[in-house]
Amino acid sequence: MGPVFVGIDVGSSRTKAAILDAHKTLAGRAEIKSGTDFTAAADLCLRSALAMGGLSENEIAFTVATGYGRKNVSFARQTKTEISCHAKGAYHYFPRAITIIDIGGQDNKIIKVNEDGLRLSFKMNRKCAAGTGAFLEEMAARLDLSLDQLDSLARASQDMVELGSFCTVFSGTEVLEKIRSGKKVPDIVKGLFFSVIKRVMEMDSLGEHVLASGGVVAYNPFLIQMFEETIGRKVLVPPYPQLTGAVGAAIYAMDRGE
Repeated sequence: MGPVFVGIDVGSSRTKAAILDAHKTLAGRAEIKSGTDFTAAADLCLRSALAMGGLSENEIAFTVATGYGRKNVSFARQTKTEISCHAKGAYHYFPRAITIIDIGGQDNKIIKVNEDGLRLSFKMNRKCAAGTGAFLEEMAARLDLSLDQLDSLARASQDMVELGSFCTVFSGTEVLEKIRSGKKVPDIVKGLFFSVIKRVMEMDSLGEHVLASGGVVAYNPFLIQMFEETIGRKVLVPPYPQLTGAVGAAIYAMDRGE
């Protein structure tokens, strides 16, 4: 099928691969746990994405790595920051002035780009896991739930329990108190989703067009519905939102590879 271009996004929790063909069509993709060996995770993720697309390594023209473990990708010919790659990937799908909200495993990012795709600003919560995937994972464990149960439970809520604390540690204590007082699990889970939304909105103002990406977005679509109800307008979501950074890296690879 001709040369292809690879983006590898090695996050602290998950590693993602996106392979684009010469027309910027997603020709292969994969997502695995990052684990403790980022180099091995990147290698396996690439092989999985190639197999999914029926491709071979000989067809790869250029590879760009991004994310927390980008410097551990042995086969990448260039690295780019996750801020740059998320902006590039989001603008690829929605070429307009946008505010990009990326809800990741360990951090949240808010990136603003103009109508030409140029980055205007970004903010990132590096020091606290509040409002991230790690926050939801910890709260799910407190409720003895798996992560894939959260979305359907939040949808079933009839009376959301609003939580007062953003801190993961204090929220855990608060959740236990809500259970002891007889609050229903779906109502607590919806309250957890709302805590994520509040934490994001605290970070920065939102522009007219808002886009959400990241694994939390990919696997909890009801959270986006809640976000839309909160801000009173549509939230844009790219295909495979967890791959946005990897797609951006692949576009950078295309820019270099061509």
